[in-house]
Amino acid sequence: MWINGNIRELRGGRILNKYLLIADDNDGILDILSTYVTKEGFLPLIAHDGEEALKMFKEYKPLLMLLDVMMPKKDGFTVCKEIRETSTIPIIMVTAKGEDGDRIMGLDIGADDYIVKPFSPGEVMARIRAVLRRLDIPEGQREDIICHPGLKINISDYEVIIYEKPVSLTKKEFEILWLLASNPGKVFSRDNLLNSVWGYEYFGDARTVDTHIKRLRSKINISETFSWDIKTIWGVGYKFEVKNV
Repeated sequence: MWINGNIRELRGGRILNKYLLIADDNDGILDILSTYVTKEGFLPLIAHDGEEALKMFKEYKPLLMLLDVMMPKKDGFTVCKEIRETSTIPIIMVTAKGEDGDRIMGLDIGADDYIVKPFSPGEVMARIRAVLRRLDIPEGQREDIICHPGLKINISDYEVIIYEKPVSLTKKEFEILWLLASNPGKVFSRDNLLNSVWGYEYFGDARTVDTHIKRLRSKINISETFSWDIKTIWGVGYKFEVKNV
């Protein structure tokens, strides 16, 4: 269900992908929408033209797209058509064109909704919430998977794939990575991690967390080319950080 504007657990499954792709050639609109979707708990991806939008869609597999019609290189209609050949990702068309023919065309080629400029950011967020409510996952199709660029974590079989290579982790290492990657940008203190991963009944030293993080980093072998990182917040704890895209 949708609670306080943020993604929460859905019936029969969870949506853990928080990427939302905004494609528009107007920097002002990009700035405004990025600010609003960030407040709603999403991670905005920015594309300035149709070709960039397609590239980012293929790389990040976002949860939803806000797609402007009048963009350079490839217009929004073309982008929508190409995406619909392989994906059912929710797409909301955003355009200055208000004619019925354009709206009908956008919906006919596979768009889920259509917003005409000028619009209020509140209206856009309401449309996003409405579209995402339709993503309820049927019973028996639960998918406990977290995806970030170059990273896939499947809790059903404790599988971690990093840039197409499987990585073997212990149960605790896996659970630490799962917790951090499920909450990008959130700082977890050592006590938070102890309580969440080891449980409130654990009476060990908080340095246990540091040891497991060190081993986790060693196995993952994070490099500067990665689109994400496990950051140390000195004197506090750790966080999973997605680099600017």
